[in-house]
Amino acid sequence: MIKLLKYLRGYLRIRVWGFSPERFMNLCSNRGILLWDIVREGDIYYMSISLKGFWELKPLLKKTGTRAAILERYGLPFFLPKLVRRKMFVAGLVLAVAFWTVSSLYIWDIELNGNFQITEDVFGSFLKANQVKIGMLKSALDIEELEKQIRRQFTQVTWASAKLSGTKLQIDIKENDAPIIVEREDTLKGTDLVAEYGGRIVSIIVRSGVPKAAIGDTVEQGTVLVEGRVPVYNEDKTVREYYYVDADADIVLEHTMSYSERLPLDYIRKEYTGREKKSYYLKLGGSTYGIPQERPFLVYDSLIRESRPVALEKLSVPAYFGTVLYREYLNTEYFYTEEEAEELLNQKLMVFLADLKEKGVQIIEKDVRIDTEGDFWVIHGEFLVHEPVGVSAETVREENGGTDADE
Repeated sequence: MIKLLKYLRGYLRIRVWGFSPERFMNLCSNRGILLWDIVREGDIYYMSISLKGFWELKPLLKKTGTRAAILERYGLPFFLPKLVRRKMFVAGLVLAVAFWTVSSLYIWDIELNGNFQITEDVFGSFLKANQVKIGMLKSALDIEELEKQIRRQFTQVTWASAKLSGTKLQIDIKENDAPIIVEREDTLKGTDLVAEYGGRIVSIIVRSGVPKAAIGDTVEQGTVLVEGRVPVYNEDKTVREYYYVDADADIVLEHTMSYSERLPLDYIRKEYTGREKKSYYLKLGGSTYGIPQERPFLVYDSLIRESRPVALEKLSVPAYFGTVLYREYLNTEYFYTEEEAEELLNQKLMVFLADLKEKGVQIIEKDVRIDTEGDFWVIHGEFLVHEPVGVSAETVREENGGTDADE
């Protein structure tokens, strides 16, 4: 604090020498003139003195036969005159302070945390409907009302908190993560498991329902594999009634699967000419300024680099500077070599096989070949696979009989 006061009032670094410097310093002490940081080098003394105290030294110097010279000047009284002479600097400083001051009155960023069920787009529409947006005045925002509206609009939100952090509006919510209980009908209509393709059954494990096919059976598409209508027999082995369940089973079918993919003999590749043009732009919020609308070349790529000044990032001001580099290229026709075509088609095949594996399909045998057909390279594949089978279909009910599983 003392250093700050000395700086505001101004002080000097002086050199004192002559007949009696020691007596001079004693007289300064008696007169209440403060001297500090005193350093002696032989018969010369170096010291600091306030600006006001320096103007009171003349009679003391004359009385003691000493002399004083100013070495350096410090403090605001010496800095301001230099600053005033630099008009452009002062103007820039004033504008910068004004910009930070005005910017701090607005909301420049909105951050949402804790949302899992509610998407950013849905919440953005909610904020827009409630007149909460980037660029609005902080004073126009009623935080308590916003929190109430969030809880009222989104029933899955159990807790909401909004706060202003600098120029950022930070919204934290907590969604209800309890499982959603779906009420189930008291009665079951019953469902069958039906084959969606033909083949030979190699495995069947039934958990619910009546099996209508066995291991080794050859079935066609649409064949009922497990029926959801379960008969209840009388003592004389006649059907008394039926009750209905959702058929559930693990069934694996062996069948043949085909695969085919085509690749044109030729393709277009970009050949860059080396000609480039660069433009600059400024983006404020959702508006962009400076990108020219005319086409720089007939055919070109655009490479965009965007940056944000650290000061603006700290204030969460959505202002960005960027460059757009336009690179001209020519579309040149090339033909795939046999090795290139095989590599590309095999890559497509690997994606297909990976998808089968993810679905639980096991490949038993495969036969793959690559040929040319007209203007295309073509890959053909025949696979003998073991694949899970069984899609649900509503069970046909008996008109004059049958009960539900819960009865």
